[in-house]
Amino acid sequence: MTNIILCGGSGTRLWPISRTLMPKQFLKIFDEKSLFQLCVLRNQNFCQKQLIVSNAQQYFLALDQFEELAIDTKNQFLLEPIGRNTAPAIALAAMQLDPDEVLLISPSDHFIKDQKSYEKVLARAKELATEGYLVTFGITPQYAETGYGYIEAKGEDVQAFHEKPDANTAKEYLQKGNYYWNSGMFCFEAKTYLEELQKHAPQIYEACKKAFESAKKEKIIRIAHEAMVEIPEESIDYAVMEHSTKVKMVASDIGWSDIGSFDALDLEFEKDEQNNTKNDRLYALDAHNNFVYAKNKAVALSDVDDLIVVETDDVVLVSKKGSSQKIKELLSMVKQKEPELATTHQTTHRPWGTFTILEDEPGYKIKRIEVKPGMRLSLQKHMHRNEHWIIISGTATVTVGESTKILRANESTYIKMGEIHRLANEGKIPVVLIEAQVGAYTGEDDIIRIEDDFNRE
Repeated sequence: MTNIILCGGSGTRLWPISRTLMPKQFLKIFDEKSLFQLCVLRNQNFCQKQLIVSNAQQYFLALDQFEELAIDTKNQFLLEPIGRNTAPAIALAAMQLDPDEVLLISPSDHFIKDQKSYEKVLARAKELATEGYLVTFGITPQYAETGYGYIEAKGEDVQAFHEKPDANTAKEYLQKGNYYWNSGMFCFEAKTYLEELQKHAPQIYEACKKAFESAKKEKIIRIAHEAMVEIPEESIDYAVMEHSTKVKMVASDIGWSDIGSFDALDLEFEKDEQNNTKNDRLYALDAHNNFVYAKNKAVALSDVDDLIVVETDDVVLVSKKGSSQKIKELLSMVKQKEPELATTHQTTHRPWGTFTILEDEPGYKIKRIEVKPGMRLSLQKHMHRNEHWIIISGTATVTVGESTKILRANESTYIKMGEIHRLANEGKIPVVLIEAQVGAYTGEDDIIRIEDDFNRE
């Protein structure tokens, strides 16, 4: 069995901790592991291989986090230049594998607490998949949730798929007892899915086939942008599951959550005696039932109940519990004035390491940069800024123009506007440096790459 891990999505309802360049599936929320890593670990005993479907921006995050786990499971990446939803993503992955291979489709941002029950439903799903069925996992609902779609079933037979309901309809579903949350997890043979996709959504199938045939297939499968654009955008539910007569559902009471909101995340955190999130730096005076997520600062609450309080380096979010679905709408307002707050944190991850913005003012920007051993930045130049590099620790190999030299702690160099330059870490420990940018424009898009180890544009 092969685990197809879908890494798309930016987790906008968990903003500001989740952002485009560091979405929720890669945040290390639970015991210093991300939801993506937990997904890999959860399935490693059942799946001999992981095929990870990701966009190009998130590839290096996924690769780094996979390698951190140091497990024996084989992995391969399929990179999409743009997202076209789940039906094409799964089809492209299925085309890479043996037609008889059983595929377990796992969104990378789900949280499952009951591993033993999960193993049981997974075993049953595999049995049904080998019989030629498209298997979906229906989550036994714990309450009347309006944020999920529902599956109406009689035993393992799916009778209907239902859109996200209003509150009254959700309560009716719960009372009837044969309605389940649509988890977005699936299990089937590659050939079964592709046959059903070709039958019910032939345009998607043909466009995916064409895109896959023209893709670069090495250790990384890279789909061409022009081919990906031609694929219709559709979910697996709309394209296949709602039309196929080969669908089965396995009822799953597995402690599942898609961590789709702060209200959902709140349920997974330990509470103190006032039912606030347990935090050694939370000071609560007559404050009850508050969700507090803060790693950098102490939080003090007085005479407030039922709040969501989220602190990051550059944003503080305060909301009412029960209203966290509105955060997506709030984020749209933020994007109009400060779009960078939706994209990245003050610390940004790159394939070669990280950089943290320490100060950003008109005319200058100061960063702390950390370069991993064996890595180097692209050979590049800037058209609107000069740069000063000061090495804090480690040994850096620095190229400026035609000159290459070694810089150690407390040594520095100056790079004039328009000058070609590069920094490499050929040592065994990280290189840490302070970069001071001075110029009329210091945006991250003022980079012209001449050579790049990571094939970025």
